[in-house]
Amino acid sequence: MNDEGGGDSANRKKGGVLQLMKAVAWSFLGVRKRADLEADAANLHPAQLIAAGIIGAVLFIVVLLLIVHAVVG
Repeated sequence: MNDEGGGDSANRKKGGVLQLMKAVAWSFLGVRKRADLEADAANLHPAQLIAAGIIGAVLFIVVLLLIVHAVVG
């Protein structure tokens, strides 16, 4: 039996934290090369991307609030 197509998650390599942060940052900007997108899809798990995206959004909001507080106050 040929089982090359199955076990997609078992064949994924672990993506590094730097690759994860880079993928989320470029996604916030909406600019991404297709080759980089495919590499991220092969190396990063969706749960990692979701968690990093939520953390990135929270950090973005906190930075904006700090900037507004510094300008107004």
